[in-house]
Amino acid sequence: MRTAQLSAVMAGLVPAIHVLITSRKKIVDARDNPGHDVERNVAIASIVLATSIFSTLASTSPARADLKICNRMSYVVEAAIGIDDKGGTATRGWFRIDPAACRVVAQGTLSADRIMLNARALPVYGATPMPQDGTDKLCVGNGDFVIAAARQCRPGQTQAGFTEVKPRTGDDGNAVTYLAEDSEYDDEQARLAGIQRLLVIAGYDASPIDGVDGPKTQAALSSFLKSRGLNSDAALAPNFFDVMVEAVQSPTGPGVTWCNDTQYRIMASIAADDGSSVTSRGWYRIEPGKCLHPDITGQPRRVFSFAEAVDTDGRTIKINSRPLNWGGGTTFCTRETQFEINDQTDCAGRGLTATGYASVDMSAAGKTLRFAVP
Repeated sequence: MRTAQLSAVMAGLVPAIHVLITSRKKIVDARDNPGHDVERNVAIASIVLATSIFSTLASTSPARADLKICNRMSYVVEAAIGIDDKGGTATRGWFRIDPAACRVVAQGTLSADRIMLNARALPVYGATPMPQDGTDKLCVGNGDFVIAAARQCRPGQTQAGFTEVKPRTGDDGNAVTYLAEDSEYDDEQARLAGIQRLLVIAGYDASPIDGVDGPKTQAALSSFLKSRGLNSDAALAPNFFDVMVEAVQSPTGPGVTWCNDTQYRIMASIAADDGSSVTSRGWYRIEPGKCLHPDITGQPRRVFSFAEAVDTDGRTIKINSRPLNWGGGTTFCTRETQFEINDQTDCAGRGLTATGYASVDMSAAGKTLRFAVP
């Protein structure tokens, strides 16, 4: 069973991520990455209450100030906000925010007791870099949602960790909270680093992911644009991250490609043997009818794959009482939440799950694995 929301981030997985508030204090840490310089009457009442809570963010006062979230990370993210006001708590999301972009998540002058934030990277990145272990456990939905009584989840909703934020006043007079990595990118650097990261996932060598332009990044970007039939100006277009995300979900070229030919959501993991150790990494979410190109760094000697179909609550799909999964006889360690594991010994003894992976034949330039119901 793989849950869509993380209860924690494995130490050692990704760069430290933090929310920038007035004092630019780091809220939660993860590891440095070596490669990177949620009965009818109840429902109606809930909607009314949620609308009421979020309406408190609107004011008829001339001194209008919206709440914005700005993304200075190298990841396309989705954000949800939680509002504590007069004893009620509501959540709202998901707001997609590209690198170097800002998004208004609440309009009008803020009049709330507390503001909380949850953010996650898109599933194309595999293990999300966003901390999911905030102290406030609030309910979220799978798509666009507004939830009242967000501390008591109903069917179809899941709990996520929210962290309290204290927005500061930006130059435009709006309240703003920044999402940032330890690299402290400015907007220009965040956009370039975001492009570099998606190029690498799509199979183009734009590493290191550092937000610094150069011949290597330009060559990778040029090759990507050419492969998609785009001119150089396309990289400057506001929708360029849409183009790149779509390319990652419909990949071509070297490496491994997973394609989901079932009607279920699939959670997948990759393992790479570099000759001295094996690193297992997951979970990558692959929606029905979609493909995904997992990022495999370096030149591994062997590559392994495991995937399983899950329902909307993250429970493994079973057909004729047997789990619907695609693996093999080579055992590596996994865990319920997102992970990157370098030590494959004594999985059970360390509280992990021993999972059977299938070896992937990488003798050709690229390998596509298609997951179908038997």
